[in-house]
Amino acid sequence: MKIKFDKLEIKSFNSKESCLQLIADQKWAEGYTCRNCGNTNFCIGKTPYSRRCTRCKHEESATSHTIFHHCRIELPEAFRIMYMVCNDPGISTYELSRQMELRQMTCWKLKSKLMECIKERGEIDILFEGEKINDPLIG
Repeated sequence: MKIKFDKLEIKSFNSKESCLQLIADQKWAEGYTCRNCGNTNFCIGKTPYSRRCTRCKHEESATSHTIFHHCRIELPEAFRIMYMVCNDPGISTYELSRQMELRQMTCWKLKSKLMECIKERGEIDILFEGEKINDPLIG
């Protein structure tokens, strides 16, 4: 699930809802499949843009198994950081911290994860296929 953050009109992602909608649209673009039982039928989950399996009742949020899973940065801010890093990969975490008014270490952790995706895949792939992510900031 690749999103070209440098091509996005970042002003249209100033709310959590718009960010969640983009993530959900990209995550389930090829259809929903329950990670628990493999069922392809779902209903709307309890949280915005989540899906609930109609067979086993397993609920999956739009952000689970993505780079945004357990992200402590608000989604619009995370999208803005991703946009800035994609447009200028050399931007320092100190500059990100100053512009976003966040701690430098917080910006460093997100930028590190983004740069790892870019290095491994050539672009940012927000989906982590079955990967267990232990970073408390990113997921």
